[in-house]
This record gives sequence, C-alpha cells and structure tokens, in this order.
Amino acid sequence: MKPISAICAVACLWAGVALASEDIPDKYPQSVLYNKPVEVIPNVWTSIGATAPPTYENSGHNNNLSFIITGEGVVVVNSGASYQIAQALHEEIRIRTDQDVMLVVAENGQGHAMLGNNYWIDQGVPVLAHVDAAAEFEKDSGQAFASLQNYAREKSEGTVPMQPTETFEDRVELTMGDFRIEVLHLGPAHSPGDTQVWLPEQSLVIAGDIAFHERMPPIFEGTCTSCWIDTWENAFEPLGATYVIPGHGHPTNMAQVRRYTHDYLVWLRARIAEHIDEGGDLTTAYYVDQSPYIQLDTFEELATRNAGVVFAEMEWE
Repeated sequence: MKPISAICAVACLWAGVALASEDIPDKYPQSVLYNKPVEVIPNVWTSIGATAPPTYENSGHNNNLSFIITGEGVVVVNSGASYQIAQALHEEIRIRTDQDVMLVVAENGQGHAMLGNNYWIDQGVPVLAHVDAAAEFEKDSGQAFASLQNYAREKSEGTVPMQPTETFEDRVELTMGDFRIEVLHLGPAHSPGDTQVWLPEQSLVIAGDIAFHERMPPIFEGTCTSCWIDTWENAFEPLGATYVIPGHGHPTNMAQVRRYTHDYLVWLRARIAEHIDEGGDLTTAYYVDQSPYIQLDTFEELATRNAGVVFAEMEWE
C-alpha cells in the first residue's frame, strides 16, 4: 500500500486545477509547448497538452509529453507533433537535468506521438514504438504531416516524417538509474499499438490513449470497443496504478479514468444496443443522447461520430 502522504500529495497537487478547456489560450506563450512541464511525482514530469483539437494557437501540442529523469539518463514518452515541439521539450529537459535523453517511447502511431521523431533521431536518440503503431504511422504519416503544415504553418518547419528506429510486440523491460521501466502493449484499445509505460516501484502508469478523463475518448473506425473494455478490465486496471498520466489531460488516478473511459464505453455500448433492439438505424444512432458526458472537452466534435462508429461495430456482433 502506498503511503497516505504520497496519495494526498498528488491529490492536492491537482485539486485546485480547473479542468482543461478548449477555450483556454496557450498557457506557455514563450514556447511552442502548450504548458510548462510539471513534476507529477519525484523525477517524473509531464507537459500537459491542450484538450482541444490541434490548432495554430496550441501548435498541435494537444497530448501529454512526459519524461523520466532516472539518474542515468532520461526516458521521454512521445516525440511530439513536430520537430519544433520535440526541440522545445528537449530544452525544458535540459533546464531540469544534465542527463542525456537515452530513449523516446511513442504511445501510438498518431502524428502528435511521432511527427517529432526526426528531431530525436537527429540527436542520436532511439525511438521505440509498438510494431502496429509503427505500421499505422507509416500508413498515415503523409496525411498527418499535411495536416500539421495546414494548421501549424511555419511551426511545422523542420519536421520530416520518420519511422521509429526500434519496434516491440509485447513488452520491453529496462532498469535505468533509480527506475524499473516496463514498456507495455496490454492489448487492443483506442488505436493500433497503444502503449503504456509502467513504473511498478512508483505505482505510476503513463497510460497513453487507453485512458481519458477530461476530454471525450475518440472512437475510430476499426476500433473494437469491446476489446478496449476487455483490455482495460483484464490488463490495464489490474496494474493497480496509484498515479495515472493519461494521454490527454491532467495526471489523475485510476478511478477518474475508469469513470470517463471504461464506464463511458460500457454506457455507450448499452445505449447503442437499446437503439438496435428498438429497430434504430445508423442515421438515428448519431442522435443517441450522450448528455451525461456533455461536460467533456471535444464532446461536440466526437459524440455523434462515436455513436455512429459503435453502431457500425455492434450491428453485426
């Protein structure tokens, strides 16, 4: 059991922080990073991205960029959405330590996790991703780069889509300095090759996009929501993490991400099942009432799409 003081410390740290909002402007205007990195627990830092879609104002930094200062080097989680974001994160790391970055881990194959790869590779740092995430990035990187150029304009300069240098299938375990680090693919969830970084001795998981709590989880075409629920119940939550750094939003705990990810998926599937049982079709599935989750950022962008994707998945189950 974790000391009560440690649990209280992280709870108090975030108790006074308002939920992230699409209306909040860039919080760190002197940098292309949306937020200055904060220390979640000793030597584990994260720069919290906007919970809005990528825009010129947030520079595409709309996911969490984390790093672990181990004592023998730094491990970074996510390359960032561009060369310039990766470079800005590296500058923040150098302010906090003179230890070299030894490894970058990508949480999935999306642009905001991997479009900064070429910066890190230029520094001689290996970039690790799950084999399925690497395949997804190879397929979609051209479109992701074009999107970056469109919204970020001159902030996209320097970015060259580049594949990760290393891949894995199930897990990678390493000990570096004061940390035992497990890089895990626990099973199918939000997108191909979803990856979690688990620090068992600190009871902290850098969860990636398996876990949301301040913005609505996006459900992609091809996402298996029943598989996501199974992975959550059988592999993710059994980690027993005290601290959770989600893919988006402030660091929190397992109860919060369960409420707004696992429970949302279960709830939405139940509503779509009722809709199907009542003879509803795809055109009306989009309008299934999701108002219990209206407070989540990106609700307007994602709720109707999520309903349609889940209907298409469940129609043939």
